[in-house]
Amino acid sequence: MTTVAFIGLGNMGLPMSKNLLGAQMVVRGFDLSADALDGLRGAGGEGFISVGEAVKGADVVITMLPSGAIVKGVYEGEDGVLENAKEGALLIDSSTIDVDTARAVAEAASTKGFEMVDAPVSGGVGGAAAGTLAFMVGGTDTAFERAKSVLEPMAGKIVHCGPSGNGQAAKVCNNMLLAISMIGVSEAFNLGRALGLDDQVFFDVASNASGQCWSLTSYCPVPGPVPTSPANNDYKPGFATALMLKDLRLAMQAVSSVAANTPLGAKAAEIYTEMDENGHGGKDFSGVLKHLTGAL
Repeated sequence: MTTVAFIGLGNMGLPMSKNLLGAQMVVRGFDLSADALDGLRGAGGEGFISVGEAVKGADVVITMLPSGAIVKGVYEGEDGVLENAKEGALLIDSSTIDVDTARAVAEAASTKGFEMVDAPVSGGVGGAAAGTLAFMVGGTDTAFERAKSVLEPMAGKIVHCGPSGNGQAAKVCNNMLLAISMIGVSEAFNLGRALGLDDQVFFDVASNASGQCWSLTSYCPVPGPVPTSPANNDYKPGFATALMLKDLRLAMQAVSSVAANTPLGAKAAEIYTEMDENGHGGKDFSGVLKHLTGAL
């Protein structure tokens, strides 16, 4: 049986670890939250009070953490992964962090003799629970092949994006596109309303025309056309504005590092910053429809 150390048992990490347990893997977990550790133990996993203890003896180490600085500390710290993982363990970071840190940590791991991939995810808490996450993986071909069998119980889709850091690159590019498209869809609905166009009528037209996109047909920002979208639940988050803003800031950091030209990405970051500063960081990012009219 494969033994996995899972570091970071939050809203995403805990359900992901439960899917590994369901695939008959041994899961050794660490989190700062006692409740999170109890949740893992209740599902049949083992909880530990330090990173070093959790990773000892594990075949694979998976991290799901909130920032690049924390990822770097967890891997490179004195009680961290690189000092305590067994020889030959595979390292997988599924956090969403900046590309430069992802590549630096992978280099540190390689220096210590470990294979590592960055494998951020798309699909949210629902996808984590259902085991249908999309993994965007950066790393060598051999590391990717090793990682696939571990990721499969948590995944609906696994894509190898290239060398270390490219998983993070794909994630920030995708989410920048998502932010831009949601703002565009929201502006179109707001304009249609101002012109007297019914929401459902516009949806029926645009969803079958050249304006069709995921932000419209799967996550529609107006109530009605897509019953499962957060717009039908007072914009309670599937994907909170604060998380979208985090990803946009990572995208803008990447833009600066390579001197790319992304005016729409920059404007999207500005709009979501305003939304967050107005106290709506906990609302779903599709609530930007109401933010744009001052109604949120």
